[in-house]
Amino acid sequence: MILRRLVVTGRVQGVFFRDWTVEQARGLGLDGWVRNRADGSVEAVMAGAPEQVAAMIERARRGPPAARVDEVAVSEDASAEVLDGFEKRPTR
Repeated sequence: MILRRLVVTGRVQGVFFRDWTVEQARGLGLDGWVRNRADGSVEAVMAGAPEQVAAMIERARRGPPAARVDEVAVSEDASAEVLDGFEKRPTR
């Protein structure tokens, strides 16, 4: 199992990016969370099998139909809180 933090920039708020991420991540069997950030980006933390995490990162690079993804910054973050399941969190 691996854990990754993603910060997605572009037109990613107001286009159902969080709901789409929850749907995609649950479909891949990932644990974690996603939230909007005050700076206009979207942040997600996900844990799971390396293949599933890699698949979600690739999906995040495209995003939902109404989004325009400029960049997906991926990092390891051993201190991130991960839940059992995948949830949408409020903006921070």
